[in-house]
Amino acid sequence: MTDRAHDLARRVDAFLQEHVIPLEQDPRIGRHGPSDALRVELQQKAKAAGLLAPHVGVEYGGHGLNHREVAIVFRAAGYSLLGPVALNLMAPDEGNMCLIEKIGSVEQKEAVLRPLAAGDIRTAFLMTEPDGGAGSDPSMMKTTAVQDGNHWVINGAKTFITGADGASHAIIMARTDHGATMFLAPMAAPGISIERVLDTIDRTMPGGHSTLRLENVRVTSDQILGEAHEGFKYAQVRLAPARLTHCMRWWGAARRAHDIATAYACRRHAFGKPLIDHEGVGFMLADNEIDLKQAELTIDWCAGVLDAGGHGSGTAESSLAKVAVSEALFRIADRCVQILGGTGVSDDTPVHQIFRDIRAFRIYDGPSEVHRWSMAKRIKREFLARA
Repeated sequence: MTDRAHDLARRVDAFLQEHVIPLEQDPRIGRHGPSDALRVELQQKAKAAGLLAPHVGVEYGGHGLNHREVAIVFRAAGYSLLGPVALNLMAPDEGNMCLIEKIGSVEQKEAVLRPLAAGDIRTAFLMTEPDGGAGSDPSMMKTTAVQDGNHWVINGAKTFITGADGASHAIIMARTDHGATMFLAPMAAPGISIERVLDTIDRTMPGGHSTLRLENVRVTSDQILGEAHEGFKYAQVRLAPARLTHCMRWWGAARRAHDIATAYACRRHAFGKPLIDHEGVGFMLADNEIDLKQAELTIDWCAGVLDAGGHGSGTAESSLAKVAVSEALFRIADRCVQILGGTGVSDDTPVHQIFRDIRAFRIYDGPSEVHRWSMAKRIKREFLARA
């Protein structure tokens, strides 16, 4: 691990303590996440501290970190649920930045990536669809894009679209003649409408999660992100690192819950001694330590695979990490709620919201069952290749 990553993590720790954690009870955090006013306020402070969007290239204001370095910094940022928002490394913007930086045109990088990395705008990623369309199975995509001269006409519906409400631009996935294509379009384009913002158990992502309608949305060929018909391939380019950065951020949140539960168990007495001296509680904290360390090592291993590149680009490894880490972190959060008792289900600490957000994490970017199914197919395929 590099000195610059550890130095950044220490700076992030100090920044969170001074500027972010004091705002965790701010009334501008609503049912659909922090308001844009709160986001902007926090990101301006992070920019002044030189901590905004550390994952992007230096030319876009970041530090150009590799995946192993990102792991250290993102885990530190996740210690507060507001931390990833403040440092502009929350989903979906973080994944969109990385994708645009990899495959976007010069014009797209200047028009969208630069202001996105600076915190001037937010974006969305329009992939998931209502029942009958793409979800865990992207091949079911119903949204279509039909070429009309130098334009494409997009029709369809999307749902559970994080951050759509208030986003400036969106990456739209649509089925085309020879696969799928990604388009980078303004959310204000005629024909894009938000039907409603869903009420969900997680409340840390600005803009919440929306259902949208796309009706005769016209975009030009210049708005294709990357190459036409390569959308499914690009989705994997985005998803493999994005699954892992989710693991990093929520690891920090689980660590925060564990620290709060530990302090409570050491101070709170019952039946003549501190709670931690009762094996039922002490052993839960010990199991937390085990899960935290195993999750940390899994994250670092997968980050190393992504840094090394090569065949597969870490898709299988990030799938494994997503299952192992999301379920380990949920166990930690669940134990912390139990240790805190009534306090654990109240707003007196952030633990109950950490529990809710980590529970949602077990579903998005592929539920555990789909990842296990994918791994089982790979196991069978490798066995047959050896037989």
